[in-house]
Amino acid sequence: MTPKPLKRHKALQPLSREHHHGLLLSWKIRSGFSKNIEIERIKQYADWFFENHLIPHFALEETHIFTILPSDNELVKRALAEHRRLKRLFTNDEDAAKNLHKIEEELEQHIRFEERTLFPEIQKAATEEQLALIAEIHHEEGFVDNVKDEFWR
Repeated sequence: MTPKPLKRHKALQPLSREHHHGLLLSWKIRSGFSKNIEIERIKQYADWFFENHLIPHFALEETHIFTILPSDNELVKRALAEHRRLKRLFTNDEDAAKNLHKIEEELEQHIRFEERTLFPEIQKAATEEQLALIAEIHHEEGFVDNVKDEFWR
């Protein structure tokens, strides 16, 4: 019998909701490819999402969330390596189609790893004071999407 999943602490729930939008980015990229949308249109949206959502999300995780565990923790090392890899994929303009395919796959895998493996460990290790600080620092704002070109519809 598998153990019941740990209920996400209220302070971490906004980050999980942000992860949902990241999963939607992967879906939108997949959808764009399946509809034969011009690569540049998909890339413009992915670049916008990266600048407006992923960069601040990664910064918050790296500064306030991952630091709850020791810096030599293997899960933290993996998450930081995946952040670096994703940043390189988003900023590499050499082969946009190839990079978008990799982003679509790797971002989804990364989010699943954080949600299923890393965040439960962080939540178990975090003190109430650390969680309160996260809740204070990270105020959830409604997600505002870029709907100028809804190629995925």
